[in-house]
Amino acid sequence: MKKIFVTMMAALLVSTSAMAQQQENQQRPERKFDKTEMIKHRTDETVSRYKLSDKQAKQLLELNTKYADKMGPRGPRRHGHHGAGRPPMPPKDDKAQRPESPKDDSKMQERRKEMEATMKAYDAELKKIMTDDQYKSYQADQKKMREKGPRGPRKIE
Repeated sequence: MKKIFVTMMAALLVSTSAMAQQQENQQRPERKFDKTEMIKHRTDETVSRYKLSDKQAKQLLELNTKYADKMGPRGPRRHGHHGAGRPPMPPKDDKAQRPESPKDDSKMQERRKEMEATMKAYDAELKKIMTDDQYKSYQADQKKMREKGPRGPRKIE
């Protein structure tokens, strides 16, 4: 009798937790990627962080719109990292359909050069929009982000 009671309680506990997880998943609406929303958010964030004027904000919005296809949510697209723009990987048992990693680094170096050129062009146009103090603050923040890296500060062991 005790075994039946314990088994029933365990089944009840498992089913209750499963139902709670389903309800939690249903409550969160799925966010869809909207390019214009991303551009506006990026612009608004920069305007508030560096205290840009209305004229500067308008110019920055145009600049961000111009570079939106080349840049992701936080700068140039980082190929090979998890995040927006990366296609989902096929299941592990489906090895025949996985794309091969490049044998030589020439493609990666080419992408890196493209990203660097894009960032230099963006920064050059941004420098024309911002004041000297604003741009210095922007550069300092960019340097901190580069040191931090995509997954947090690097730990040297």
